[in-house]
Amino acid sequence: MPNLSYRTAGESHGKGILALVEGFPAGVQIDEERINAELRRRQGGFGRGGRQRIEADRVEILTGIWRGITLGSPIALWIPNKDYRIDKLDDLSCPRPGHGDLAGAIKYLSSIRAVLERASARETAGRVAAGALAKQLLDAVEIEVFAYVVAVGSIRLHVPEGRVRELRPLRDASVLYTLQPERDEELVNLIAEVRRAGDTLGGIVEVRVENPPFGLGSHVQWDQKLDGRLAQAVMSIQAIKGVEIGLGFEAACRHGSGVHDPIEYASQEASSRTLGFVRPQNNAGGLEAGMTNAQPIVVRAAMKPISTLARPLPSINLDTLQPQKADYERSDVCAIAACSVIVENVVAFEIARAVMEKFGGDHIDEVKSRIDLYYTTARKWLERRSQSASTSPSEHASQAPPNN
Repeated sequence: MPNLSYRTAGESHGKGILALVEGFPAGVQIDEERINAELRRRQGGFGRGGRQRIEADRVEILTGIWRGITLGSPIALWIPNKDYRIDKLDDLSCPRPGHGDLAGAIKYLSSIRAVLERASARETAGRVAAGALAKQLLDAVEIEVFAYVVAVGSIRLHVPEGRVRELRPLRDASVLYTLQPERDEELVNLIAEVRRAGDTLGGIVEVRVENPPFGLGSHVQWDQKLDGRLAQAVMSIQAIKGVEIGLGFEAACRHGSGVHDPIEYASQEASSRTLGFVRPQNNAGGLEAGMTNAQPIVVRAAMKPISTLARPLPSINLDTLQPQKADYERSDVCAIAACSVIVENVVAFEIARAVMEKFGGDHIDEVKSRIDLYYTTARKWLERRSQSASTSPSEHASQAPPNN
């Protein structure tokens, strides 16, 4: 079957956003409301603009589903726009610094409107829908993806220890999707102050993938390395300007002894995907040489402040080539909460894609059985290796026939 993949189509003020998912296995029970819940989260968070008061995103699954179960055929996800008025909107004359207005208009020899409508973060509604679909595949193989905000502007936030089930209530209690809801008032006040100044604010998002198996991704070619693929997927999100995995940039400031994660062995548990190998720390973020090492995957993304400012920056009028303030389009002040939802779902899709590459089958039961077989085979391999090593060279020598 083809690799799991998706494409999106649609414009910010067009009829809607389409995501076409291919390579999705048959037999997965799909809960449409879970996709809608992710779309609602994407529209939430303090600091959003007026567009979110207009739209009430809901997905319509057009193809690939019968009685709520995937068929193995392409799945088309449709999210209609209420704010459909693209043909009534005027073009812009003054490109906005930070947007693709100028580069895109020159590249395509087109209007700025033709560029901004597709470059808009509205496109990420399709990515969230595709990721929310992929999460239901990951549920079937017991992998969980969870994201939260770790910085708003210059304010860094604490990330407590704990499993996803323990941390989710904290995130869901926060208006900015952090794990410190008790600091919401401080963050809201900061965003309100930035809004009054006609400015915008970014932040940092962290996403964790729990219970990944050994060996997703590969070391054998540059484009098969899972860390590179995750970085590309996250970096492609609008307004993302930096991606790091595990310790990330901090690793460059330390000696190797303070970076690399020691390997320990406890015992093999029949249900454990670690095969008994444990790490006292996870600076690698669950990825070594482009492959998962069965530790949680940790990815961080830096979101720049939104490019459209209520107090526009200097620009050039493309019609007169004279200095002028940049044009203004309705925009958010701070969309870091929404960004965390987008990053979570983009990462979820890339992990699901890696799962299907390693364990793929036409039906989800095939995928699950291949994971079980993989671990059965890996345990036997470890046992054989251990037994072979327990026979010392001297024992071999004593059993050898005499040399006549």
